[in-house]
Amino acid sequence: MNLAAGWHCFKGILSREFLRFVQQRSRFLSALIRPLLWLIVFAAGFRAALGISIIDPYDTYITYETYIAPGLCCMILLFNGMQSSLSMVYDREMGSMRVLLMSPLPRPYLLMCKMVATALISLTQVYAFLAIALLVDVDPPLFGYLNVLPALLVVALLLSSLGLFLSTQIKQLENFAGVMNFVIFPMFFLSSALYPLWKMQEASEWLYWICMFNPFTHAVELVRYALYLQLNEKALLITIATTAFFTIMAVIGFNPQKSAKK
Repeated sequence: MNLAAGWHCFKGILSREFLRFVQQRSRFLSALIRPLLWLIVFAAGFRAALGISIIDPYDTYITYETYIAPGLCCMILLFNGMQSSLSMVYDREMGSMRVLLMSPLPRPYLLMCKMVATALISLTQVYAFLAIALLVDVDPPLFGYLNVLPALLVVALLLSSLGLFLSTQIKQLENFAGVMNFVIFPMFFLSSALYPLWKMQEASEWLYWICMFNPFTHAVELVRYALYLQLNEKALLITIATTAFFTIMAVIGFNPQKSAKK
């Protein structure tokens, strides 16, 4: 594959995704309002239940808002990954994916360009959220905002690859909402995004183990530790392995003519 052609293709896909994102202002606003509501409103109730502060990766006490901020960052990445799944289903039904795949470039490369473009756009939304969250008692180390960038990128790629994989399984747009409800909410609530795993273990042993087998839990922990200038090696390895798995499954299962056959 020619490097110049590959770069030109990536720029084209990234530009298309960016223009689509800019034209959908409600998408940007909802990506911010959703986690901010959890941070401001929902956190008040949880603080009453869990106490004013909990233990962070440094084994020090932090506010509940600071604890759940990494989980809400991953929520943004999760919803954007699912949004990319919707756009893939739409593009497949409208035929634009078939046009893209007429390119002489390898199909896996084209799909990975789509995945990376989605991940990069998601990062802009995450940092917009973190900037606003500074006003709501979220105060990790200053250098943590830079240190967390690689972790956020890895998690964004994981959830984008999951979105691509799901798009290969969704046959029609009408089926999208139902499938998403069985993916987004279980992944988010059965994780450490909103509460420490030790609290979950105290409440229910079997729920704790479900959370441990949830890849989103390890994605959240990777971001949480990185935000506090630490590396969770186990979470990193699991996140990378899961990303590779979903990417391979998406490449194998992707069929741009699937909707035409139905």
